[in-house]
Amino acid sequence: MAILVMGKMKNLIVLTSLILLSGADMNVCLSASVRVKDISKLAGVVEVRLIGYGLVVGLDRTGDSQSSLFTNQSLANMLERFGIAVDGTKVRSRNVAAVMVTADVPPFSLTGNRFDVTVSSLGDSKSLSGGILLQTTLSDLAGQLWAIATGPVAIGGFSIQTEGMSIQENHPVVGRIPGGGVLRKDLARGLPEINRLTFSLDNGDFTTVRNMADAINISYDEVIAIPIDGKTVTIDVPAIHATPSKIVNFIATIENVEFVADISAKVVINERTGTIVIGNNVSLSPVAICHGSLSITIKSAPVISQALAFAPGGKTVTDKVQEITVEQRDTGVVAMPGAATVGEIASLLNRLGVNPREIIAIFQALKQAGALQAELVII
Repeated sequence: MAILVMGKMKNLIVLTSLILLSGADMNVCLSASVRVKDISKLAGVVEVRLIGYGLVVGLDRTGDSQSSLFTNQSLANMLERFGIAVDGTKVRSRNVAAVMVTADVPPFSLTGNRFDVTVSSLGDSKSLSGGILLQTTLSDLAGQLWAIATGPVAIGGFSIQTEGMSIQENHPVVGRIPGGGVLRKDLARGLPEINRLTFSLDNGDFTTVRNMADAINISYDEVIAIPIDGKTVTIDVPAIHATPSKIVNFIATIENVEFVADISAKVVINERTGTIVIGNNVSLSPVAICHGSLSITIKSAPVISQALAFAPGGKTVTDKVQEITVEQRDTGVVAMPGAATVGEIASLLNRLGVNPREIIAIFQALKQAGALQAELVII
């Protein structure tokens, strides 16, 4: 897969595994084999997603304001548990923020195992920097209690506001607590079935499923893997491996079987960042492109007008004069023969000398004209 990084530079930079490759070398790299565990998951082995509501305290006046009624009520309820009666409508603390706590607990986790949790502001807090999450219960969607979370919140950023100016780094109202969650009871242990395993691909593809099943069968010199559809492969575990003591070794061996995964031809465009990712097998039919652009630049230059000497009531006045520059650039008609590799496509597009917005428009036009032999995805 190649990435065309579109920044302020006019030209396209092709990055493939951080190494500039020629078209031929690039195809070799894109055909590299993958392991079963890299692109599929064993069915029945899933993580548990938990959620909870809690309070973060110790903030430096960056917590929720009085208008966040649920925060004030939660703070009053918490204090009441310690024998302190407080009217929730009169709470004035800005050092507390109401948060939602979420976590994904890995499968087969046992009581006492720790895991990371994510803390997200629920009210109008400005920042969770320096805050500590009070003990919070975590439950699944059915309301079953699974874990407890607490600890200092790390946000990896900051937000500073003063005299109408503000500076912000990253997102200060979402943070993580490494190891902040503690499991209170065991998750399901053991595999749901040991006589038959089912692997599901992350991205369904009939060719990839067939290649995966063939590679497994060749590894064991017998037909034990059967592709069911474009996403699923079932494996009949040989009797010698279908025991609790040997099934783990069998799964580990299957996960490391290598094969060639087929990749659909796609061009993915991120309009916000100007990034274009071109997948394998992308090609262009012969086409001619005529592209021009109009650039308008408006500059504001200060002009100072000073009063005459000794003039009564005279004063110096500062004004601004605007300068407008219009530049017309026309690339003419560029004939593009059929391009078979990412390197050739990048070389052809470089001849146009276009910016990110223009390259996105060109790809859209190529798709509409039927010249782009790939799926165009805009995110």
